[in-house]
Amino acid sequence: MKNIDKLIQKALELQANGLVTRQIADELNVSRETVTWLLTRAKKEEVSSAPKDISVNWSSIGKSAFRMRHVGIAMCDMVIDTVEATGSEIDLVVGIGLSGVPLASLMAEELNTELSVYHAYNEQGDDSKLNGAFSRNFAGIKGKKCIIVDDVITTGNTMSDVVTHLRSSGAKPMAIAVLVDKSGSETLSEVPVHSLVRITRVD
Repeated sequence: MKNIDKLIQKALELQANGLVTRQIADELNVSRETVTWLLTRAKKEEVSSAPKDISVNWSSIGKSAFRMRHVGIAMCDMVIDTVEATGSEIDLVVGIGLSGVPLASLMAEELNTELSVYHAYNEQGDDSKLNGAFSRNFAGIKGKKCIIVDDVITTGNTMSDVVTHLRSSGAKPMAIAVLVDKSGSETLSEVPVHSLVRITRVD
């Protein structure tokens, strides 16, 4: 129960700082449904049973550049087999903001590629419709063969949106690399998923 209380407190702090449900979910590495449950529980309202979810805290890696570099190298190693099997070379590493960007930067350096950054957002400030865009401050994506990098896949929706955006811009997603895959997917939108840890729930 202590860990749940910490999650509730953190969710409340993030909400008080103006973050919406999607942003809180990204920060806590849980589903949006779990964030709603945490915030409802905090208000002592009648709550339904807890959603089946797993909170991922990788701050022991994130607080150390040394650890991040080595994790980035391990993630590169995971995707190299897929890339080599296609006979292609990677031109670009795409980091999904916010947490995927540091990992993507390290991977782009290791693979000697360009770097692009994808920002997920929505105009209403709520979770009604998720949009996204590639930052113009980084490399262009048109015609590039790329790897997509994030920290955690929860439902796979954001990753699928990124794949769609890349393909519609003439880019070719070759592989997805993440620290943790909570969806248990081997592919998303027909792109191979490589994760250092894959969560499989056995009920």
